Amino acid sequence: MKKNTIIYWVSTGLIAFMMLFSAYNYFIKPEMAAAFKHLGFADYFRVELAVAKILGALLLVIPQIPVRVKEWAYAGFGIVFISAAIAHFNSGDPASVAVTPLVFLAVLVISNIYLYKKNKPVVASIKNNFKTSLA
Repeated sequence: MKKNTIIYWVSTGLIAFMMLFSAYNYFIKPEMAAAFKHLGFADYFRVELAVAKILGALLLVIPQIPVRVKEWAYAGFGIVFISAAIAHFNSGDPASVAVTPLVFLAVLVISNIYLYKKNKPVVASIKNNFKTSLA
């Protein structure tokens, strides 16, 4: 049980740190505005994405947030990582730049898997409630 908790918090901490660090850079560094322009995105998207990353990181690291809400943050971050890889690939960036979001996607998947391993009783309760609501 302790192993699952450690793996969960290390992987989740990495994702949260990366999201908060990138959001900070989106707001502070002019190079990030140029990078968004290079990828073909409007400047408002940079600000919107930064706010979403901050909110998503908070949802993942606050223990009192229900698992169902955390699922939305995982889904959002998954979409962000896949979209980032596609955007970098299509803009002609080096393969290493396009693959980096996919590495973080793998860490995100690990975090999600261990969220469920560490919260088995909670997840079982959610599944039972869902099944009874369908019946």
